[in-house]
Amino acid sequence: MTTVKNGDYVQVHYKGTLENGEIFDTSKDGQPLEVKIGEGQLIKGFEDALVGMDKQEKKSFTLEPEDAYGHRDETLERAFARSQVPGDLNPKVGAVVALQTTTGQQVPVKIKEVNDEKVVVDLNHPLAGKTLNFDIEIVGITDTPSQGQGCCCTPDAGDNPCGGCGSQGSCC
Repeated sequence: MTTVKNGDYVQVHYKGTLENGEIFDTSKDGQPLEVKIGEGQLIKGFEDALVGMDKQEKKSFTLEPEDAYGHRDETLERAFARSQVPGDLNPKVGAVVALQTTTGQQVPVKIKEVNDEKVVVDLNHPLAGKTLNFDIEIVGITDTPSQGQGCCCTPDAGDNPCGGCGSQGSCC
C-alpha cells in the first residue's frame, strides 16, 4: 500500500474544530483538499500528521498553537485612517477582512476598533493562539496533481477567516 511521503500529491478530506467543538473549516460537501507534501502549503502540524498515512486511512489529532498558526502577539495591530479605508467597505468590529501586502498576498485580519477617525486591525491570524482539532481521511495519493493546486486561506467579507476557497475554505 502507498503511504504519504514528501513529494506526493495528497487528497484529504478534513474537519477542523476548536476546543469548544465549533467547526472552523471543513471539506465536507466539497472537494478534498489537495496539496504537495513538503512544499509548505499547510500548517506544519497538519502536514506532519499526513506523512506516513495510507490511502483511506482516517486520523484524529490535536495541534497546539505552535504547530498551527502560532501564539497571539498582542503588539500586532495596525491603525488606518478612515480616509485609507475603501468607501464601499463598512468596517464592523469583529469582522474578518483581507489586507493585501506589498507582494500581493492577501492576509486575513480582524477589525478590532472602528471610530470616525480610524480603523484598527489585529494582524494575528484569526486562528493564532488556538488549539485546533482535526479529523482527516486520505482519499488519494498520487505523483501528479489531480485538481487545482494547493491550499489557500482567502478570507471572505464575513466572519469566516477561511471563506472563498470552495466549500468553506481550505485553511489548513
